[in-house]
Amino acid sequence: MEQNQELMVLLPLGRQHIKKRGVTMKTYYQLFVAFFRSGILGYGGGPASIPLVQKEVVDIFKWMDNDEFGDVLAIGNALPGPINTKMAGYIGYRVAGFMGMIVAISASIVPTIVLMIFLLTSLSTFKDQPWVHGATNAVVPVVGVMMAVLTWQFFENSKKGLGLNKSIMLIVVSFVFIALLNLHPGFLIVALLLFALTRPSKTTESKKEGGKSS
Repeated sequence: MEQNQELMVLLPLGRQHIKKRGVTMKTYYQLFVAFFRSGILGYGGGPASIPLVQKEVVDIFKWMDNDEFGDVLAIGNALPGPINTKMAGYIGYRVAGFMGMIVAISASIVPTIVLMIFLLTSLSTFKDQPWVHGATNAVVPVVGVMMAVLTWQFFENSKKGLGLNKSIMLIVVSFVFIALLNLHPGFLIVALLLFALTRPSKTTESKKEGGKSS
């Protein structure tokens, strides 16, 4: 029973959180705005858009809390495909069902595609200009700060659940495997999920100890 509860924690979709009731045009509009802004301003690809998605989903529209967002991010990183699209699909489905998923995915990819086509066809002559490179270099530190803030928030949440020592140990182990040994993050995430699901629960251990003592 305890392990099933852990599975529900790790997979928010299994928590019956699909909020199809009370869906209005305003809900679809909010989904579009949230993923349009995170998609169009997520300079640098999927990882750079994660803090923007977190800001929209957790802080502005409050569709989930930081713990739930961390669960979605962890499972999304373990699956193939762009992280921003996967998160848009799941969150849109959770908030407004199938049509919410379509709206969120469309908002995250269509405006960027249109903008990219426009820039490549009309502004290609300026791509080698110094001011273009200067603008690109100026954005990079801002993206780094956003990702650092999100990393600190995840560390704070991990410290509350696991404690300081275990959190630091996981950071060190993750750094060794990902940065030094070049292991794909998905493999590490899957391994941690399997460990959380298969390890003996405290309830089971206490029942075994109680049976032995009796």
